Amino acid sequence: MELTATEARRLRHAAQLLGGSDLSPTEVVTRAVALQGQDLPGVLRAIAIRSRPGTTLDDVRAAFDAGELVRSWPMRGTLFATTPAHLAAILHHTGERTRRSTARRREQLELGEAVIGRARGVLLDALQDRPRTRAEALALWQEAGIPTDAGRGYHLLFHLSVEGLVHWGPFAGTDQQLVPTGETEADPDDLVRVVRGYIRARGPVTADDAAWWLKLPKTLVRQVAARIEDLTVVTVEGVPAWVIGEPDVPQPSGVTLVPAFDEWILGYADRSLVATPEMLAAQVPGNNGVFRPAVLVDGVVVGTWRVPPRSAKAPRAPEAELVERTSAATRKAIDRALAAWPHA
Repeated sequence: MELTATEARRLRHAAQLLGGSDLSPTEVVTRAVALQGQDLPGVLRAIAIRSRPGTTLDDVRAAFDAGELVRSWPMRGTLFATTPAHLAAILHHTGERTRRSTARRREQLELGEAVIGRARGVLLDALQDRPRTRAEALALWQEAGIPTDAGRGYHLLFHLSVEGLVHWGPFAGTDQQLVPTGETEADPDDLVRVVRGYIRARGPVTADDAAWWLKLPKTLVRQVAARIEDLTVVTVEGVPAWVIGEPDVPQPSGVTLVPAFDEWILGYADRSLVATPEMLAAQVPGNNGVFRPAVLVDGVVVGTWRVPPRSAKAPRAPEAELVERTSAATRKAIDRALAAWPHA
């Protein structure tokens, strides 16, 4: 099946559940395998907008509190929201590669095995009593004579998480707390389910997209994809891509607002299908690595948006900063979407 760029974007919009769904927050993340979680407020909103109507941010936080959802570094040295089962499956295939790729950084931070071993023992002992916030974990290490400055504390948390020992779980106010990660035995078919889930929740995707997202060799990803029974190969503007099942192109998706660091942008190695270079530059000002919330029109990113700081009198409505040219009717639709945004 040959798809135009417009058809591919509409299929992606449906696959990403950006029109909502009848799923709970846990079911949304289970289906997607993992959602970019570098920005905690952003990922809570990303889960909520993909869930059943009426889902609140408190509902999403409750799934973390119940242990159904977790947040950790399963791949690419990047935080994701995922499930305990998916976290174990992904780390089984990516953990050692990540540890090898960060060896030089540990050396620069003077985090040898002895220091890491002490930090591991201090934190795991403390977590037997109760969950700990990041500030509490760093304070425990400081009291034990383990320096946490210059990025050492962050890297220790990252390293122990990649080892599969701890993850971010329940909330204490607006902060997530660290808890021990239980042992989950990896199933040989787990990677097949992971790759299928990635494609199902984002397709059409290329093999390069999938390999980049998982940070695994392309050859391995292609071998795994070949085992997916309902995988369908399509072409998008002549480029081979994967979807799950037989594609049925939806109607135009209209205006959609996505939060910061959303998978609509960060779920793919090649983002040219949904945004121009000028738009991507505006979404990450100064190439600082901070992805702003995006305004989509039928899947095309046309601008960014934000919720201004709350005034003394009342909350302020979200406002957009458009980069691409839009019609007057489209701008009115964007204004309506901003006014209706439920997760300020």
